[in-house]
Amino acid sequence: MAPRGLGGSVEGWAAAAVRLFAGFAGFGAGSVNLAVSSSLLAERAGAGSSGQAAFGILAGLWGAVLVLGTVFSLNRGHFPAPALSATLLLVASGIHVAAIWLGRGPSSGLNLSHLAAMLLTLMILASAAWLRRKEQDAKQRRVGPQGKSTDDGGFPAAVRPGRLLLAAFAGAVLVAGIATPGLAASTAGQYAVPHGQHGEQTDGTGHLPSHHQR
Repeated sequence: MAPRGLGGSVEGWAAAAVRLFAGFAGFGAGSVNLAVSSSLLAERAGAGSSGQAAFGILAGLWGAVLVLGTVFSLNRGHFPAPALSATLLLVASGIHVAAIWLGRGPSSGLNLSHLAAMLLTLMILASAAWLRRKEQDAKQRRVGPQGKSTDDGGFPAAVRPGRLLLAAFAGAVLVAGIATPGLAASTAGQYAVPHGQHGEQTDGTGHLPSHHQR
């Protein structure tokens, strides 16, 4: 089956690459939103407000929706409920912008996480718009200038594995470069154990013992 965009068939390896890129961005945005949710709920357990807890729950639900929607789109080859999806993504981008603009107090450290989530969300929107435009162009080519169908029943253009692999690698690196700082800025990222310290003993204060101690 040819890769599909927002409800229709899109030919060529480029569409498959863009759809994969949208999938990477969806997983990245979902993960960052879940990290934001955990951070807000952790602050609420300390000195946060009830409103902050509500935003934390909403961020967690939105993160889960992004992950599940990405799985659906990659499995089915098209975005679920295209118009609704675009609206929700736009609203989510606006909320991230507002959170950055109004961020104060303990949650201000999450500004980088909100920025990462906003960029990844806009990447999903841009990918969806590109796929929709390609779908419309393909329909116009099939219909022809006289309104008559010119579809000869041919098969879609073959996907080029080499180009698709390179595009997927580039997309994964780009998404990781944006999502990683966003995850690191969250509470979970700040308390993560550095990779070089796994399994090492501390001196009881959370610091590694000095090698010069006798």
